[in-house]
Amino acid sequence: MNILLPLDSNIENEAKLTKLNDAQFWGLMVMEEGRMQSLDIYETQDEITDMIDCVIVQNETEYVWPYMEQNIAVLIAPTQRYIEDIVEAYIFKELYDMSI
Repeated sequence: MNILLPLDSNIENEAKLTKLNDAQFWGLMVMEEGRMQSLDIYETQDEITDMIDCVIVQNETEYVWPYMEQNIAVLIAPTQRYIEDIVEAYIFKELYDMSI
């Protein structure tokens, strides 16, 4: 599964999840077999050519309609900010599914 993350840094260990409008970098995390296989960080979302299955946002007030129109799932990470915490929450299904 390819997961899009709006980030505030391009350094994996320091990067935190940020609001979509505040994103300075975009992470494309590949999850397979219950673990993170890879994480690529891009300066713009337009650089990402892989299909996106899911985007993770901070809260339900984010403007996610463009993703939903493309049938991209939207998950909310209410307290998780660091990539390691997001991965763990994803594995243990602690992220909230945003539905229409």
